[in-house]
Amino acid sequence: MFSLKLRIAVVSVTWIASVAGSLIPRAGIPPNPTPGKLRVVENSGVCETTPGVYQASGYGDLSSSESMWFWFFESRHEPDNAPLTLWLEGGRGTSSMRGLFQENGPCRLNNDSNGVSLNPYSWNEVSNVLYIDQPVGVGFSYGDENVYTGEDAAAQVWRFLQIFLSDSRFAKYQKSDFGIWTELYGASYAAVFGNYFLSQNSKIANGTISGLAINLKSIGVGGGVFDPLTQYPLYEDYVVSNPYAQLISAREVLDQTRLWFAADNSGIQKKIQNCYQNSYEDDKLVCWDAVLAANQGWVDTLYGHYNPYYVRSDEAYPPSAVPYLSRKDVQAKIGALSNYSDSNALVAYNLEEGGTWLRNHAQEIADLINQDIPTLFWAGDADFYGNYMAQEILIVALPTKYQDDIYETPLTNYNVNGHTAGQFVSAGTFSYVRVTGAGHRVGAYGGHSLERGQAALQFFNQTIHHGAIFST
Repeated sequence: MFSLKLRIAVVSVTWIASVAGSLIPRAGIPPNPTPGKLRVVENSGVCETTPGVYQASGYGDLSSSESMWFWFFESRHEPDNAPLTLWLEGGRGTSSMRGLFQENGPCRLNNDSNGVSLNPYSWNEVSNVLYIDQPVGVGFSYGDENVYTGEDAAAQVWRFLQIFLSDSRFAKYQKSDFGIWTELYGASYAAVFGNYFLSQNSKIANGTISGLAINLKSIGVGGGVFDPLTQYPLYEDYVVSNPYAQLISAREVLDQTRLWFAADNSGIQKKIQNCYQNSYEDDKLVCWDAVLAANQGWVDTLYGHYNPYYVRSDEAYPPSAVPYLSRKDVQAKIGALSNYSDSNALVAYNLEEGGTWLRNHAQEIADLINQDIPTLFWAGDADFYGNYMAQEILIVALPTKYQDDIYETPLTNYNVNGHTAGQFVSAGTFSYVRVTGAGHRVGAYGGHSLERGQAALQFFNQTIHHGAIFST
């Protein structure tokens, strides 16, 4: 265990050194950070090519040694009146450029990963959208990598938002409805960040701290893992009863069931329980051990040779953003000063060691739902990692004021312009949708006479503007 940590640290230190040595001044972007300020390239012409639609990319300098990458796209329609949505990629140490280019941004990657085309179903059709690479060290962000818990990450992003919303170019969004949207392990971001922002708002209101309040008005999570003890057993259910294929043999499923319930310290359930009961300060290795065993030693054995993001095909879809974002001409246009890192091993390790990914965040997200913040969960039925069965056990287990209504209300068809896209349930400001035929990145899929991203744009638009989803 310690040798693995040392190996990851050595690899990451080498990566940090290579990034630091490769920082290249770009036109319009000063190479040196100014703490508390933005360094910005405006209207680069990359990705968003809709005439008259503003975009900006660059860095928010949290300190002289922490620079966070962002890419902002104003709404294609009435941006001054549209909400402001923050997209956070859900993977551990993973760049939000994935969501931008593979799922819901103004452009889509072409199949060769070397070019892009305009996305008519981008989420900036109806909202201003802000993508950030966080924590520092992820994607194009660079600097000290010192985030270990969800609370650390929330504090870092809050500092960035204070800088962003104080800038004259973006100050007009200070009072805008604000949304946190993410997926999979980003569920912990939604829960922790949402509560942290509201806590900061209270401190601002009572004069404890100074700053700009974040007007949190929507939350969206795709395939979210909030409560591993409740949700993880449903991975086995999905293996044998998803709509497409049995992923491993019955004998292999039985072996993994025994491993889950093992009474000694080798049992996966026991390891997760131990993580639940230990704070970061108690014993860092307890959660690190649980993460390795539960994710790499258990979950990742259950999908066999199938693609865990899309069990219907082994095809790598959507295409990777790495080749495109590694192009020096693209980096120069958007003002990126570092080499692109799709994922960062040290950031991931730090978060795993802190236990963020295997702690129980059910009560935290329920607290937000109970304040009538419009909240949507979604899942593609061909996604193993964020599988719909784990979502559907979650929505009836969450201690919300809508729990009984969700439990008693059957799923019904979710239609988009008269075409069935899946099934949904909605109670008050809490909604859930299961999208038929879609993989992990639901916004990249179409089907049933619907174009790619059409269903995702509808449920996003309905949540941020109406508070709940409904068929059309």
